[in-house]
Amino acid sequence: MALKRDVASKLAVLITSAFGLVAALAWNGAIKAIFVEFFGTASTLVPMIVYAFVVAIVAVLATIWIGRIAEKAK
Repeated sequence: MALKRDVASKLAVLITSAFGLVAALAWNGAIKAIFVEFFGTASTLVPMIVYAFVVAIVAVLATIWIGRIAEKAK
């Protein structure tokens, strides 16, 4: 019985992670489309670097925000 619970638990984590990846890829496409609107083609170096920088900053800020929410929930 413990093995079944462990397998079910791991599958739940795996499926949740997969949905998170799909959502991240969807946001990636949306953000790239926004950058194409503002910078034109995204294949040049400067827009790619700006995109990577902005996404990294947003990821850091979101991580801090989520961490604070999690701490308050405890």
